[in-house]
Amino acid sequence: MAKSILDGKRFLAVDDEPDVLEVLEEEILGVAPNALLDKATSYQEATNLIKSRHYDLVILDIMGVRGFDLLDLAVNRNLSVAMLTAHSLNPESLKRSFEMKARTYLPKDKLGEIVPFLEDVLEDNDIPSGWIKTMKRLDDYFDKCWGKNWEMSDAKFFQNFDKNIGHLKL
Repeated sequence: MAKSILDGKRFLAVDDEPDVLEVLEEEILGVAPNALLDKATSYQEATNLIKSRHYDLVILDIMGVRGFDLLDLAVNRNLSVAMLTAHSLNPESLKRSFEMKARTYLPKDKLGEIVPFLEDVLEDNDIPSGWIKTMKRLDDYFDKCWGKNWEMSDAKFFQNFDKNIGHLKL
């Protein structure tokens, strides 16, 4: 098995659900035993870690830990961020994540498949390219969750999004 790009990297995982943090730890360390993973279960704990350490990738829950506030803080410190959600799984949060410069947006239903998404983010420093890969992987999933025409919820944004990343099927 080829060495994962995750190996040797430092991650911060933030979620108010300890079981989610355990799954993230198993998934990441399962393919990258030399990775370092810090975990936080609250906004304040995450804020302190983001301000005091450098991370190759920060994984943020949206709900429960003020994920969008943490996204803003992390991006302002030039950290790459993956947004993770169950309760805020909707086109509006996807749009907001993209606009706030998250590198990817993932449903918690896909936790068991998170490694390829994280590898995509770390392999490619180009934000639109990372989103192309995310959207290709999740296109059918989003169609099932939100309906075939979910992009029409904000047609102007998603048409521009499509032009910028060259993928959505408007």
